[in-house]
Amino acid sequence: MFQFTHTGPVQLRTAWPMLGLMGLLSACNSVKPTDNTVKLTYHNPLTITKADGTRVESCADPSVIHSQTPGDTNWYLYCTTDPHNTQDVDAQNNLKFHLVSMARSADLVNWSYIGDAFAQKPAWVKEDAGLWAPDIEYLNGKYYLYYTASDTKAGGSAIGVATSTSPAGPWTDSGTPVVEPHGPPGGNPNDRRWVFDPEVVVDDAGQGWLYYGSYFGGISVRRLSSDGLRTDPATQAEVALDNRYEGAQVVRHGGFYYLMLSATNCCNGPLTGYSIFAGRSASPTGPFVDKDGVSLLDSRVGGTPVISMNGNRWVGPGHNAVLTDAGGQDWTLYHAIDMNDPFFTPGGINKRPVLLDPLDWVDGWPTVRGGHWASDTPMPAPAAQAGQVSGYVPSVLKPDQPGSLLNEYSDDFTGSALSPRWSWVRAPSEATAALENGAFRFATQAADLYVDNNSASVLTQLAPEGDYAVEVKLQSDLPDAGCCFNYAQGGLLIYRDDDNYVKLGVVSIWNTRQIEFAKEASPVPAQYPRYGNTVLSAPGRDTWLRIVRRASPTGSAGETYTAYSSRDGVTWTRGGTWTHTMGRARIGLFSMGGTGFTNRFESVKVYSLK
Repeated sequence: MFQFTHTGPVQLRTAWPMLGLMGLLSACNSVKPTDNTVKLTYHNPLTITKADGTRVESCADPSVIHSQTPGDTNWYLYCTTDPHNTQDVDAQNNLKFHLVSMARSADLVNWSYIGDAFAQKPAWVKEDAGLWAPDIEYLNGKYYLYYTASDTKAGGSAIGVATSTSPAGPWTDSGTPVVEPHGPPGGNPNDRRWVFDPEVVVDDAGQGWLYYGSYFGGISVRRLSSDGLRTDPATQAEVALDNRYEGAQVVRHGGFYYLMLSATNCCNGPLTGYSIFAGRSASPTGPFVDKDGVSLLDSRVGGTPVISMNGNRWVGPGHNAVLTDAGGQDWTLYHAIDMNDPFFTPGGINKRPVLLDPLDWVDGWPTVRGGHWASDTPMPAPAAQAGQVSGYVPSVLKPDQPGSLLNEYSDDFTGSALSPRWSWVRAPSEATAALENGAFRFATQAADLYVDNNSASVLTQLAPEGDYAVEVKLQSDLPDAGCCFNYAQGGLLIYRDDDNYVKLGVVSIWNTRQIEFAKEASPVPAQYPRYGNTVLSAPGRDTWLRIVRRASPTGSAGETYTAYSSRDGVTWTRGGTWTHTMGRARIGLFSMGGTGFTNRFESVKVYSLK
């Protein structure tokens, strides 16, 4: 069989990222600046400049490649179909949508827009469809640009590909889908799953694999033909459960294939909770499991966080591409949303600029910027050209640590009645909630706490002044598998009122059980969302939940609320951080979203912070 020649970024692994954490930090800290150290810095978002001096302000679902053409040492960037900026309008003052914008850079920091990959949609693509999520590859001595066709004339979404002898095009479409429209695995074949978000990787034997999929249908992988233009449906394998992930990116590191995937809503303005998670496997077809050994196919869905919100202006970091620079440091390009500038027009198309940050490996798992996640201050630039070394030095974030137990705010629920410091918002019947066998039993209600539906009962007590951590041990009798118990849930709140809170709980979402971390805010500008959510790692049958409240840095309004979860009460995994302005709020417990299930809270523990 004709073998691929693939020298794209995912294959450019060196010994540098293979070092253990302590070795990595020791090596970095011992590096002295030399004439080869890049002096350039950057500040997110990256700048993409057009010939007229305006900028490309949205570059979602980025894909990147270092040119393999002799004499061309530039990097090339490809973005999903979107407008460029608010001035980018047609004669009728409608925003223009560019069919895969392309940009070029010598340093991976300063980019120049060089045109669109497509002047018009391929003949087999429906006229009103989008061309999304490009994936650029170098195979068989030429460039392959894979893309999503959101709809086709045959009906349903598909993966297409165009080829060129240059990373700048011109591009010739293959004329047919690489992955055809088809039904979801195990579902009605007449339905049309979301055939989105292509990603190609080549194994050591030279065999290509194409990953694709989204929430409806899950994530699948197929063998890619030797010419790169077709996939074999008979080889299809499922690698991640539906109703959780999209945006596959596969990185080979340390003998494993790491499957990075994005979760939740990509495009919810300043309340976007899009985040990236990873699982790994020794095989390109899986099974992929997270750091805790939970499969991405488990109904209690696995996934180790790679990046989520960290409390600065960037929310919704997701759909990434990974490259290795000339000095051996891994980096990731991804899109995010600026909370202060989220839309092209109020409540309309989201602006998703492209961001760049180092990707570090801690205990064998990828995390952006050593766990600090999206940067918003000047950063050392990558080593974009041969012979260079980046000045970036990894620094691993230390997770929040609870300090002393605050007994006056904690409760083990061993009494015969609730402490008088607890009070109800909309008190339920005793049959719904009561102390029982050393726990607080709280049946799920046919009620909600969502925007204008504020019908659920909430048990609250005043939170401490200042910073603190609050934990609960939650036992939910939601079944391990099955559909559909939408959206039965229970967990922990930091609550100012019905329209201002953060909420961390175990929830049933179609065939999945997930940990949701949500925020509601009011008032908000007209046409802005009031509710947004992100998710965390996998819940267990028993799940420990923690929210850490800290005052925002000096000069910033409000507070930060960071979520953690655990499946054993000992090992905790950090999730995203929401910012909110609630002052001294209340600690609350909730159980809602539909009747038929029970949440048992064995304790509420409140701590000072170290």
